[in-house]
Amino acid sequence: MRHTFRQAFSSGKFVTGFVILMGLLLLVILYPLIFRAPPLQIIAQGTFFPPGIYVSAYDSINAPTTYTLNLDGAAAKRVAAKLKDEDRVAMKEWLVVAGVPEDQIDISDAQKLLTLWAENYDPAKQVKGMTLARQRYFQRVNNAIQGLLSTEGAIIAVRQPESGALQEAGAVKQTDYVNISEVPNVRILPLGTDNFGRDVFAQLVRAIGVSLLIGIVAGLIATGIGLVLGLLAGYVGGAVDDVINFITNIFLVIPSLVLLILISFSVGQESRGAFTVAVVIGVTSWVWTTRAVRAQVISLRNRDHVNLSKLSGHSLFRIIRGDILPYIMSYVFMALILQISAAILAEANLSILGLGPRTTDVPTLGLMMQWAMIYQAHILGKWWAYFPVLISITLITFSMNLMITGLDQVFNPQLRN
Repeated sequence: MRHTFRQAFSSGKFVTGFVILMGLLLLVILYPLIFRAPPLQIIAQGTFFPPGIYVSAYDSINAPTTYTLNLDGAAAKRVAAKLKDEDRVAMKEWLVVAGVPEDQIDISDAQKLLTLWAENYDPAKQVKGMTLARQRYFQRVNNAIQGLLSTEGAIIAVRQPESGALQEAGAVKQTDYVNISEVPNVRILPLGTDNFGRDVFAQLVRAIGVSLLIGIVAGLIATGIGLVLGLLAGYVGGAVDDVINFITNIFLVIPSLVLLILISFSVGQESRGAFTVAVVIGVTSWVWTTRAVRAQVISLRNRDHVNLSKLSGHSLFRIIRGDILPYIMSYVFMALILQISAAILAEANLSILGLGPRTTDVPTLGLMMQWAMIYQAHILGKWWAYFPVLISITLITFSMNLMITGLDQVFNPQLRN
């Protein structure tokens, strides 16, 4: 066994796939130890917050220390953040319709553009040929840019408990800054939030772990069933081989995805946990492993060392364990890796169809894809809700395929030469 592992790690492709997979496993293990928040906890009142660092506005205003920084371009960045390029083009469109000569409108000069807008825009004016939705858009733009060029700060007012009147309590100047380390409430959301207001990155880490667990359980079940049936069919032969081949052919006729859908649907949503889904995938994925192991055993059962064991009176179990199984273990290990990869993809397919594990239990990569599709993240351009999931699935399957390719190059004599 030690020699087998040494041979496996002599392959660059196997090592590369192994490192990628171990990196994902380390992320799954270490991240929950540092950030202990439940992955399905709703932390945001809203949907699809973009990735970034979120700072409490209340705490930043009341920070213990306020610093004055005079940074070049701060005002221009403030204008650019509220006045997008598409808004500038739209404002030019309205000004031209309002009668302003086009050569007098420079959308790159924010101050001149805002001055023209303030002098000519009338929210009550009905522009011929302009739809109501378009007029509402211009009204929203107008409200957003009010006071954009002002150099005055923002007034902080508090309501008097006796009279209810507002009284000035302070002011925030445009040159006031706070150190983020001094703000008590800061939340880093590397991948933003999903449609339910939950941390996507925390979900993704947990989902990778659950999907890998489903793949491992399903892969072990499928490989175990396939190995036992393949060994019996290949070595015993006769009626045992005919019966196993008959059962295998029945499963081959029915597409595995259809069989998975029927069994998952019959289990029911409430009883469909992650382990249950893994078992369902495992008991429907053993067919090709059985046929492959059978073919390997048939090529071994008449070898000299096997015939010698037969003549020595060794039992069936001892012959299979000592004279056949060691010669096919490398192939069985490759089959296990392939089964794990296929099981992860099968779970993703089931979850996208709404037949995966319970949605209130634990997240999986397939469930995250389902949530993103149901709430149209791909249509709305909220890439952080689905693209990292696709990357994770790709990395897992790619790493396992690299490992299989590397093992094949090591243990396949034709490729080795």
